[in-house]
Amino acid sequence: MSDDDAEVLILGGGVIGLACAHYLLAEGRSVRLLEQGRVGGAASHGNCGTLTPSHSPPLAAAGMVGQALRWMLSPSAPLYIKPRWDPALAKWLLAVAGRCNARDWRASGLAKGALLNLSRALTEDLVFGQDLDCGFRASGFHYVFRSARALERQQRDLPLLAEMGIRASVLDGAALAADEPALRPGMAGAIHFPGDAQLRPDRYTAELARVVREAGGVIEEGVSVTGFESGRRGIDAVLTNEGRRTGGKVLMAMGAWSPQFARSLGLAIPIQPGKGYSITYDRPAVAPRRPLVLKERSVCVTAWDDGFRLGSTMEFSGYDDRLNRTRLAALERGAAEYLHEPAGPHKREEWCGWRPMMVDDLPLLGRSPRHSNLWLATGHGMMGMGMAAGTGRVIADLMLGRAPPIDPAPYAPSRFAAQA
Repeated sequence: MSDDDAEVLILGGGVIGLACAHYLLAEGRSVRLLEQGRVGGAASHGNCGTLTPSHSPPLAAAGMVGQALRWMLSPSAPLYIKPRWDPALAKWLLAVAGRCNARDWRASGLAKGALLNLSRALTEDLVFGQDLDCGFRASGFHYVFRSARALERQQRDLPLLAEMGIRASVLDGAALAADEPALRPGMAGAIHFPGDAQLRPDRYTAELARVVREAGGVIEEGVSVTGFESGRRGIDAVLTNEGRRTGGKVLMAMGAWSPQFARSLGLAIPIQPGKGYSITYDRPAVAPRRPLVLKERSVCVTAWDDGFRLGSTMEFSGYDDRLNRTRLAALERGAAEYLHEPAGPHKREEWCGWRPMMVDDLPLLGRSPRHSNLWLATGHGMMGMGMAAGTGRVIADLMLGRAPPIDPAPYAPSRFAAQA
């Protein structure tokens, strides 16, 4: 018998760590999860709660460099890079720019789509199999366009999506108006993705935590990692503000904080914190029937039975946790161009959080190339909610020495994680 606190010690209590805990417990492994705040309280809290295989095409696409340079001139643009001296960010941006070509775009898109498709199916199984009260709806998803030219340009992604079995249909302005009365008149049309879905992210993570605890998993909140003890097996102990914790295997699922802790273990992983924003309201009288992306403004809109959220944008400003009023105003202003009621009657919350952005838009899933008992499940970018269940399944299978349902090679940490 081992004296470890658990067979698997998970660092990070967001949706990724919770999903990994669930699938490991289902395989009979003991799990202890450490979270510095409250479970689901960071990036998993304020996102729009969409499950979107439609988002498989990676951000690094041909023409993106020029678009990003134009956006940099405006603090309210969908992408904003705060002017400052930051060599690590500059190196990361150059690596992303180097991937803005058809070959890398397609390779990342196929791998991203495989994980999103797997996760979409597993999430629905999990919701109904575990009776999760999280507002799940297989509602489909609209990309909405005011410009006919932008709508036509977006259709260039559809062959790649079709290759992955992701269905889509194009609606003209009249069909869109009939389908979605929440939109203002004059829209050029939309691309509809019937396989996408939505849920309430805060409820989903709370329900995952409940399931983990009921299965015998231990969740410790308010426990911050302060360091590591390295030894014969790799990581012998994790040091925290509440004392030492040990596990036969240690899984790092720390999102945007992962690079800092990985560096202390001699690993360099190319993750940058991409700051996203959201505003949550009471539900307006006329709310969208399904999630929308208002494409020209890059604003995501999600309505639940008892709430309404505007979200998205990407800001690279390091770990600055201040709310940027310009970015928040851009969400409301963008929504007002498309929606009859762009805000609800009462504003509940303004939020920002960091997404762990990888240079190739793919997470790091698997064993560390440097420590025999360290595993990584991080770098999910803006897709953590939509990739969580698939990540849990892949990590559990790899730890058990089984072949996962999708090829794990594109997500292997060895492709990037190197000695710091």
